[in-house]
Amino acid sequence: MERISAFLKRKNIVFSAKRYGIDALGAMAQGLFCSLLIGTIVKTLGEQAGIPFLVEVGGYASAMSGAAMAVAIGFALQAPPLVLFSLVTVGYAANALGSTTLIEGQPGAGGPLAVLFIAIIAAECGKAVSKETKVDILVTPLVTILVGVGLSAWWAPAIGTAATAVGNLIMWATDLQPFLMGIIVSVLMGMALTLPISSAAICAAFGLTGLAGGAAVAGCCANMVGFAVLSFRENSWGGLVSQGIGTSMLQMGNIVKNPRIWLPAILTSAVTGPIATCVFKMEMNGPPVSAGMGTCGLVGQIGVWTGWLSPSERAVANGAAAIAPGAIDWIGLVLISFVLPAVLCWALGGFFRKIGWIKEGDLTLAE
Repeated sequence: MERISAFLKRKNIVFSAKRYGIDALGAMAQGLFCSLLIGTIVKTLGEQAGIPFLVEVGGYASAMSGAAMAVAIGFALQAPPLVLFSLVTVGYAANALGSTTLIEGQPGAGGPLAVLFIAIIAAECGKAVSKETKVDILVTPLVTILVGVGLSAWWAPAIGTAATAVGNLIMWATDLQPFLMGIIVSVLMGMALTLPISSAAICAAFGLTGLAGGAAVAGCCANMVGFAVLSFRENSWGGLVSQGIGTSMLQMGNIVKNPRIWLPAILTSAVTGPIATCVFKMEMNGPPVSAGMGTCGLVGQIGVWTGWLSPSERAVANGAAAIAPGAIDWIGLVLISFVLPAVLCWALGGFFRKIGWIKEGDLTLAE
C-alpha cells in the first residue's frame, strides 16, 4: 500500500473532491467559454451583421468545444505535455459521443459531462505511464487516447442519455411549475455560482435551456449583482466591478466566517427566479453554459440575446425558435439581471445590518 501511495504521489495523482469537483469542473467551464460560448457569440454577430467570415470563425470555435474542455481539465490536473496534447482527441470523442443518446434520433446534452468524467480518467492513466518507458513519445499518447476514446465509446452515450433525462426533467418541471421551480433553480444555481464550483459547467452538463435556463440566469445575477451592491460600502467601485462583472465567489471567505451575509443574495434569487419564469417568461435559449454565467462579462445577457436571434442546438431540440424580441423582453432582461438584484439585495442587506446579522467589515474583500 505504501508503494502505491508513493507512486501516486510521484505521479501527482490525487484522488480528491477538490481536484475533480472544483478544479477540473471549473477548468471545464473555462474550456467551454473559450470555444462554444465565444463561437456562438461570434457566429451570431456574423449572422446579424451579414459577415460570413465571422460565421465561419464561430463555427470553428464551437466545433472544438470537446477538445477545449478536455485540455482545460488536463491543465487543471497538471498533466504533462504528451498527456495534455493527447486529450484533444479524447475530448473530441467524448463530446461527440456524449452528445448522442441511447434513444435513436434524440440529441443528447451530456457531452460536457462525458468529457469531464472521461478526460479525468484518461488524464490520470496517461500521467501514470508518463516517462515510465524509453518510448514515452509512443506509450503516453497511446494509453491516453486508447483509454479516453475507448471509454467514450463505452460510456459516453449512456452519460448523454442520463444527462439529457435529468436536464429534461428539470425543464419539464419548470414548465409545469414555473413558480416553485423558478425559486429552486434560481436559488441553487446562484449558490453554485458563488461556491467554488462551476454553475456554468452544471448548466452545460444538463443542457439547461428555456425557462429553467432563465431561472438559472436570474439566480446567478442575484448573487453577482447582489453582492456587488451589498458590499459597496466596504469595497467601493473596485468591489462593484470585480463582483458584478467578475464573480461573487470572491465573497466565499467572508461567507465561511459569517454565513448570514449570504442571505440577502439567496432571498433575492428566490424572488427574481419566479419573476423571470412567471412574469417575464424569460428563456435562455443560447448555449446552456451561458445560463450559469450570470453577469460575468455579461455572458448571461448575451446568451439570452443570442437565444432570441439564433437558438442553440440544444434549445432547438427542446422546441425553441428564433424570435424578434419586443420591449417587454428587453425590460425583463434588464430588470432580472441588474435592477431587481441591486434593489432587493441592497434593501435586504440594510435590514440585516440593522438587526446585527451583518456587521461592518463582514463583506470586505481580501486584498
